[in-house]
Amino acid sequence: MKFRTALHDFGRERDAGEPFPGERRTTTGTFSGSGTRLVHVAEDGSLRDFSSPLGELTGLDGSRFGVELPAETLWVADASARQRYVGDSAVVETVHDFGDWRLLQRDETTGSAHVTRFELRGDPPAAATLRGLVRFSPDGREGQQANLVHDGVVHADSGDETTADAVEVYHRREHDFLCSSTGLVSVEPSPLPEFDEVCEGRTLDATSGRPSGRYEESKLTGTFGFTAPFEDGSLSIVTLLTDHREVARVEAFERLRDVVDDVGDQADADSGVTDDWAWTVPADAPFRDALVDDLRVISLLSAESGARMAGPEFDDFTQYTGGYGYTWFRDDAEIARALLTGATPLGVAIDDWADRSVDFYYRTQLGDGSWPHRVWPADGSLAPGWANARLEGGSNVEYQADQTASVAAFLATYLRRGEPAVPTAVTEMLDLAVDSLDESLADDGLPQPCQNAWENMTGRFTHTAATFLHAYAAVARAPVGPDLRAHASEQAAAVADGLDSLWTGDRYALREHDGTLDERFDASTFALAGALEEYTALTDDPEPLRDRVVEHTTTTLDGLSADRAAVRGLIRFVGDDWRTHDQTGEKVWTVSTVWGAAAAADLGVVLRDAGDDRAGSFFDRSRDLLGEVLPGGSLVRANGYLPEQFFDDGTPDSATPLAWPHALRFATIGRLAAADELPTSE
Repeated sequence: MKFRTALHDFGRERDAGEPFPGERRTTTGTFSGSGTRLVHVAEDGSLRDFSSPLGELTGLDGSRFGVELPAETLWVADASARQRYVGDSAVVETVHDFGDWRLLQRDETTGSAHVTRFELRGDPPAAATLRGLVRFSPDGREGQQANLVHDGVVHADSGDETTADAVEVYHRREHDFLCSSTGLVSVEPSPLPEFDEVCEGRTLDATSGRPSGRYEESKLTGTFGFTAPFEDGSLSIVTLLTDHREVARVEAFERLRDVVDDVGDQADADSGVTDDWAWTVPADAPFRDALVDDLRVISLLSAESGARMAGPEFDDFTQYTGGYGYTWFRDDAEIARALLTGATPLGVAIDDWADRSVDFYYRTQLGDGSWPHRVWPADGSLAPGWANARLEGGSNVEYQADQTASVAAFLATYLRRGEPAVPTAVTEMLDLAVDSLDESLADDGLPQPCQNAWENMTGRFTHTAATFLHAYAAVARAPVGPDLRAHASEQAAAVADGLDSLWTGDRYALREHDGTLDERFDASTFALAGALEEYTALTDDPEPLRDRVVEHTTTTLDGLSADRAAVRGLIRFVGDDWRTHDQTGEKVWTVSTVWGAAAAADLGVVLRDAGDDRAGSFFDRSRDLLGEVLPGGSLVRANGYLPEQFFDDGTPDSATPLAWPHALRFATIGRLAAADELPTSE
């Protein structure tokens, strides 16, 4: 989203009651992606790139499509629409219904190219032509752009002076292209709207209509309209993003020709279309649609580097958030471990995803064994953040120690359960990571004061301690050297003892801060269940800790439960007012809800293995919460997405889809399947 786009949205949505005007919301619409490009397809058929974090190219800032008739243009935004994924693929199908006829739109992203195929169905009017309006923002710019209109580069028989083969929009590094399988007609560059036009509400979805004040304005713009003829009732629009340092113009033309030649394949797409990752989900897998949705979302949000961004970047100017288009090592490692542990009982083969994660962590680990606050998923370079004390040499408080612990826990689990290509490299990472954890661990067995998982407090957190316990116990069980195993085992026992100082009587505190226990309920403390399971496999006497974690989890599930007007689940923590707008209470979060389901499932297994008859009640709690995030549940969108948050009236908010809850759902289904405790009906 660029400045004019944000201003336009702010002016329009503020008066309409939107709580966060100026964002580019993704709570409706559906994504198509490829690892280097992520394209949002709105229900009105418009396209917008969210690709920059994954492939470093900005692409489309907006578009609009319609069917042009001799007397009028029928915009698809004015038609009723229904949208779905085609089969198990990431092909998005949107059907625009005009009554007697329909316009079918199918969007597919392959590499840096995106293909939008349009087909007229039913009884369409004669002499129909596609009308398009597009707005590119190469290098993230909306000014200092220029365009080139090319002829004879895609279609060999081009040459008609009224047509064009391709349009190229560029700033400096990034060059973006657009072409049609049937050629472009009447390409109409549009000058950028002036600030007063935007503030007055002049739409950005159409050419401005104002006379050009300077003769060069038609060339110094990335916004233009065009028409393209249907052939046998169909055509395809292709956009291609390139870095001119890597892809010469002639190569871009070759790629456009190749894509145009292949667009017929998309016309044959049906319910059998499947992306590579979906083939690995067995046909008889439990809740298969949900598992496919989980893997699809995580794939969409993954870069070719192996890293995942938390969610689509909907708040470019960080007016209401700290941003989402980054890789947090906490989220990423928890996702990696959830996929690793959930895949085996579900019969899903995604080992290569774990291998890519290991390689990414190897390339991004700091010299002191820690990992930074957040990085860009495309290449692992340092991203803007506020918790980089390990880089600054300052206080440990401005550091999120749980992130390093989460990566260490995954690496140790991977070393024990996976098939590492270079196990010595993983061991070296773990050696350094344990050193880093040791530096952050105080003499009393608790991590030193630091920032929390929600990034809004400092103190000594139960969640951070739980991640340390999990990491140390996992390393102690991993096939590493005996000295490292023995040391990690000792440290795990120290953390288990240190947790006693956070016990309040019926639960563990959220944190200790300035000598006082903060006794609020906090969903991040569900991490204790997984840590307990790992520690139980290591120690001969887990019962004292086990009984406290059982009581804590029961109390916390009750304390965070929220049954609202339209949604049901768990809030994040008591007193959470982030993005609540004018809602008086805390919002329900998907990650909190499915984290609670995962923790209950983990405890059910621990208790069953111990012969404890309390296991059944935890399996019941897990199934109950899982139901809210399964298809048909109150926290799931029709396209299968789990948004980060919901208002009480059922309105989704914030990053949509969010990778972390999808991975937790995948793992929870796997855990319940392995325990033969899945819900009885789908």
